[in-house]
Amino acid sequence: MPISIIIFLASVAMSTPTALSTTTQLEHKSPQTLNQYVNEYFQETPVLADIAWCESRMRHIDASTGKVIRGTVDSDDTGIMQINTRYHGAEAEKLGLDIKTLSGNLEYAKYLYDKEGTKPWKSSKACWGHLASK
Repeated sequence: MPISIIIFLASVAMSTPTALSTTTQLEHKSPQTLNQYVNEYFQETPVLADIAWCESRMRHIDASTGKVIRGTVDSDDTGIMQINTRYHGAEAEKLGLDIKTLSGNLEYAKYLYDKEGTKPWKSSKACWGHLASK
């Protein structure tokens, strides 16, 4: 019996790719870097991509800890767009957005920009200010 189980497991491991692996291959057509992804995401509002660079150097996760990056001046600043949870956490939650996720952080940044322009990121304006359009 044990030999037949080993043979079965080996045949499963060596089987042909499934539809799931084909889907994964198609995903490689997406941007290959976070920088490219953010620039594409904010293609209609490029100042937000510049803000992301200035606020987080296009990082969402701290490579050394595996955790979402937090602000060095204010630890409530969260993620790639450094959304402050103290001021925006409840509103993001009402909208069904988790600003600790990349998608939630970017989507809330768009919402915030549409509502207030670049004002929420005024502390880093010296870095991105020459491109501000709002």
